[in-house]
Amino acid sequence: MINRIVQLGGNHDEIFSGEIAQHIPYHRMNGKQYCLPALTLFQPEEAASLQAASESVDRIYWKVLRFTQQYLPDEFLVQQLGLHPALLSAARMQVPYHGVSRQDWIIGEHGMKCIENNTDTPTGIPETAYLAEQLIHHFSTYTAASIGMRNEIQNAFNLLIRHYANQGLTGPIVFSSYGWHLEDRTNTEYIMKAVNQLGYETLYVPLEELEIIPGDGLYAGGRRIAVLYRLYPLEYLIHDTDDEQENMPIGEALIQLVASGKLGLINPAQSIITQSKGFMALIWSLYERRDQTEAFVGFTLFDEADIADIERYLLPTYYEAAPFVQSGTPYVAKGYWGREGKGTSLYDGAGQFQQAEWGHEEADVIEVQDYYDNQPKVYQQLFPMQEARVETEEGPFDGYLLTGAYVIGGHYAGLLPRVGGKITGDMAYYCPAAITYTTQGGSKRE
Repeated sequence: MINRIVQLGGNHDEIFSGEIAQHIPYHRMNGKQYCLPALTLFQPEEAASLQAASESVDRIYWKVLRFTQQYLPDEFLVQQLGLHPALLSAARMQVPYHGVSRQDWIIGEHGMKCIENNTDTPTGIPETAYLAEQLIHHFSTYTAASIGMRNEIQNAFNLLIRHYANQGLTGPIVFSSYGWHLEDRTNTEYIMKAVNQLGYETLYVPLEELEIIPGDGLYAGGRRIAVLYRLYPLEYLIHDTDDEQENMPIGEALIQLVASGKLGLINPAQSIITQSKGFMALIWSLYERRDQTEAFVGFTLFDEADIADIERYLLPTYYEAAPFVQSGTPYVAKGYWGREGKGTSLYDGAGQFQQAEWGHEEADVIEVQDYYDNQPKVYQQLFPMQEARVETEEGPFDGYLLTGAYVIGGHYAGLLPRVGGKITGDMAYYCPAAITYTTQGGSKRE
């Protein structure tokens, strides 16, 4: 058991009150605590290593994304990456900048490994960019691991908005999520306010209030939208229909607006390629077959630094389980579009099923299981997680630490530690990341 978790001086209701509770209204979620009055401690050298490692992995993802867009056929994107055919044209558009991504890392005595990367719709943003700094500043003498996150958001979105403006897409920047979903709306509005500080005209419009005129544009209240930030997964959106208009495929209509240059998306549509967990198997395949790849395309995809980083930070990942079963290696099966651990299963070295994650809503388990079981899967070597004990209102919880590392516009921006089960699901606890060197003055603020 690691001694990485430290309690703050105060109970949940004392700490998560006033302005903090207003900014993070979902500090309780799914009927229990989500944010804990505690900190996850990282040594300065650990934090520095995570920063360098996350930017290196982001660089590898970026290289393989461009390779995929330029050289791999539509058939591969559909069959091996699981993309809906209607997404292909927009996904191949090479937008020079990206928005927010969050890698998930396991850190332990055997090193650190990135087990996946959410490049389409990562959340956890207000608690990382705002809450962590508030708690660490007021209740400890440590330093927050995410001090520069708001600036990185502003820099990345500024570059994307300027890029779209150069494409002729000018006007209000609309931020959208389901209006009834408190966590998603809070995440969306946090980013919107950061962008608004740059001087752009911004609007929050719930997804259900957006109007799509196929072939013409996206509208909100009669105003044409130039750029849309949507906290809504593209793999969901592409299947959306309008029941009031004879099941018109409005998701496909929106993506066609993007493909025809009439709408800019943040995160860009290209993020769906890297969001697919099939992309992790592609990276590993290109690494293992790098000599053949270079002979085929006539250039070197991975340089020596990339190869060293892949070996150091990524795990063997395949489109089938056979390599692990044959070698007696424990592995993880993941649905291509799994989120919050859903659709993830653990297997031992004999290939025997151990456990799976389907989320906290018991009433929806059959529906959720059906959705994820019908997805293609990748198979990844199991890497041992660090055990961590946290104090909760229900008593001590012995779980496992998963550390999210945000990379925004290519730059490291902050850490999101969560303590949950062997598969980190939607019931995991958030425990803010602090770096163990202390702030100047060293006095505890009350």
